[in-house]
Amino acid sequence: MKLLRLLLFCILIVLIVGAKFAVAADYHVDADAGDDHSSGLTPAQAWKSLDPVNSRVFQPGDRILLKSGTRYVGQLAPRGSGSTTQPIELASYGQGNPPRIDGQGKSLDTLLLHNLDHWFVHGLEITNHGPTTAPFRTGVHLRCDVGHVSNDLHLSQLDVHDVNGDLRKEQEGCGIFFDTRGAGSHYDGLLIENCHIARTDRNGLCQFNGSRTRSVHVIIRGNLLEDIGGDGIKLWGTDGGLIENNTLRGGRMRCDDYAAGIWPFDSDDTVIQFNEVSGMKGTRDGQGFDSDYVCKRSIFQYNYSHNNDGGFMLLCSPGSSHCDGTIVRYNISQNDGQSDSAVFHIAGNVTNSLIYNNVIYVGPHQELPLLDFDNWKGYPHHNSFFNNIFYVDGKVTYFWTRSTENLFDSNVYFGNHVSPPKDDHAITDKPPLVKPGGGGDGMKTLAVYQWIKGAKVPVGKSIPDNGGRDFFGHPLPTSRPVDVGVEQVGN
Repeated sequence: MKLLRLLLFCILIVLIVGAKFAVAADYHVDADAGDDHSSGLTPAQAWKSLDPVNSRVFQPGDRILLKSGTRYVGQLAPRGSGSTTQPIELASYGQGNPPRIDGQGKSLDTLLLHNLDHWFVHGLEITNHGPTTAPFRTGVHLRCDVGHVSNDLHLSQLDVHDVNGDLRKEQEGCGIFFDTRGAGSHYDGLLIENCHIARTDRNGLCQFNGSRTRSVHVIIRGNLLEDIGGDGIKLWGTDGGLIENNTLRGGRMRCDDYAAGIWPFDSDDTVIQFNEVSGMKGTRDGQGFDSDYVCKRSIFQYNYSHNNDGGFMLLCSPGSSHCDGTIVRYNISQNDGQSDSAVFHIAGNVTNSLIYNNVIYVGPHQELPLLDFDNWKGYPHHNSFFNNIFYVDGKVTYFWTRSTENLFDSNVYFGNHVSPPKDDHAITDKPPLVKPGGGGDGMKTLAVYQWIKGAKVPVGKSIPDNGGRDFFGHPLPTSRPVDVGVEQVGN
């Protein structure tokens, strides 16, 4: 018995030491010339299909490399986790177009990363277009459940397109989707950047939180989204999330229910900045940006919204919930809204919002509400508007309903404003901007909202904790009032 115990102990030590010093390996896949009976360890010994990848448990430092220019049909669902110092990489090798993985609707998810940690996925083309639409169909799905914490996942330079998921909000499909299920499940360190997402239904890049634990250190950066059936980018259940430098061209293109461009839900301290949203269709909701409910202290800054049917900005909450402390500052809105949709739609229990130093341009063919304070089982109260430029070449109206304690100070009301709000320091002179209404696609077109050189610039209120910079990167003064609008010419 003693000898057997000693033998088992030695075997255990060998296994532990062997695992500790295991050498990471590269595994190659070549759909054209590979063989699933090969080792996969060199290009000459590449696997042919995704089956060997799905059947193996990968170790820290391993790389799964698909040959450029090849195409695969079915689902890729790798297993195993990397480490902080040795992430697992899923990428390509060789020259040519990114390898393409085509789900063809055979599985709900073309690429599924389930309860994985420390993965870096980049440089792949992914699609999932079936013969008919299907609920919850995705291109890329990050799933975290049964109390797992998924650490340090990085998606980069993915081309995700043509995913025909269900267009109904309750059964929506998505281009890139990350969710949590079960108490305690969440993401800690998720970066999705520089991806191209096109023609995905219902949504583009979205989160769902089915646990009571919010994710942290989530960054969505530098992505291009085009022709999205419903919502563009949505956080649902993240604290301190960052959404920046993304471009969305064409959202809510096919769904019949409510959808907006970029927005948080059930998330606190979200920062949404340097994004461009245009071409949102319809007025349910159809705004470029949305500060939704179960949210506190959301910040929308340095964004560009234009030609969105539903307007620029939605702030909303039913009376039983909250949307509190939203900051909307140094943004540009051009030609947003229609006759039945306001530039700003503020509905329900929306409180303590601070909306300042934005430029809102309303074109000559627009006649619409500039502000609509609406009922949603309650009314907005204690929301403030300072130092904004409301530049109207058309005609705007205001709807107040039973909202209370709204405060307006030092705003510019140029053009045809019907019954504008009480503002003790209102400015009605034409602001000397270079060419309001002249913005096009891209942030680089927005110098038209700067001040004409040498012109006398209106000065507004001093705003504490103002973010430190204007739309164009100029520093803001801290000891005196700032200029109105989005450019600070004097320090």
